[in-house]
Amino acid sequence: MAQKYNYHEQVNINNNKKLRTMLKELPAFCMMFFRGIEPNTSSRTRIAYAYDLGIFFNFIKDSNPIYANTAIKDFTIDILDKITVTDVEEYLDYLKVYSKNDSEHINKETGIKRKLSSLKSFYNYFFNNELIKDNPPAKVKVPKLHEKEIIRLDSDEVARLLDEAESGEKLTEHQKAFHEKTKLRDVALLTLLLGTGIRVSECVGIDIKDIDFKNSGIKIRRKGGYESVVYFGDEVELALLDYMEQRENIIPVVGHEEAFFLSLQNKRMSVRSVENLVKKYSGLVTSLKHITPHKLRSTYGTTLYKETGDIYLVADVLGHKDVNTTRKHYAALEEERRRNARNIVHLRETPKD
Repeated sequence: MAQKYNYHEQVNINNNKKLRTMLKELPAFCMMFFRGIEPNTSSRTRIAYAYDLGIFFNFIKDSNPIYANTAIKDFTIDILDKITVTDVEEYLDYLKVYSKNDSEHINKETGIKRKLSSLKSFYNYFFNNELIKDNPPAKVKVPKLHEKEIIRLDSDEVARLLDEAESGEKLTEHQKAFHEKTKLRDVALLTLLLGTGIRVSECVGIDIKDIDFKNSGIKIRRKGGYESVVYFGDEVELALLDYMEQRENIIPVVGHEEAFFLSLQNKRMSVRSVENLVKKYSGLVTSLKHITPHKLRSTYGTTLYKETGDIYLVADVLGHKDVNTTRKHYAALEEERRRNARNIVHLRETPKD
């Protein structure tokens, strides 16, 4: 039986169902916000907003005795006008470490910044629609993020990673038992991530029909929902063709017929399974770096920028809508290029001996 929905459609359906469940625990007036942002946000983004708002309202309930005996879903919109700038600042401090359901949660700079951004968007919607009188989160500065070094694989580590995936020599005996079945898939998957810089979510969403060997391109669904074509080189092509030959002889589970990368259960691979795969092989190559699929993306972006020096090309290939996002990630490399360029322009000819 043919698939009723493609991978991306099914992800959106599942996310929308999850969002409906989450909204039952939030104040009823939140529904207006989510209806308002739906046309311009992905289902994944809306779930992130719902999660962040849940934490905010839990903070209000736990920190203010007035609301201690009121269920969060019974909060009314007038509560937003009772929140002050000080409340928001205390919320940011609360986010650093808090307890929920007997578990301790910690947020670092990026987590705190994201949750404040969610709150700002939430308040902006109601303030701009004149449903509340004040907008305290807009008066709170976004926490400054300290730049972190980009973690990526060096060229020798990339080669060793692919060699390990191919040979499987350093795997445990238990892992070796499955390696022969997954070797071609694992090499193809790692080669694709390292050779195109696509996101892991884009990778697992690839269908067989999305791959065009004639034009060396793959149609993917980018973050934000739009479609794009990424192009691959000869090394990626060879790895994909090797796995394609094996893939054509696998009978997938019903509903997963179109998926290119399949698990041992013959189902479409999940983001988590790819993360575990990368962790398994990268652990054989380096013990000093925590390598994730996103770090493979950083490895590709760094190499492409070093080879081309074209930040706009890197932004386009990586699917960044704003080149400033790319520039921020590769600022250290840009600084290095500027430093190396200091002696390129000569003002006077150097005298000959």
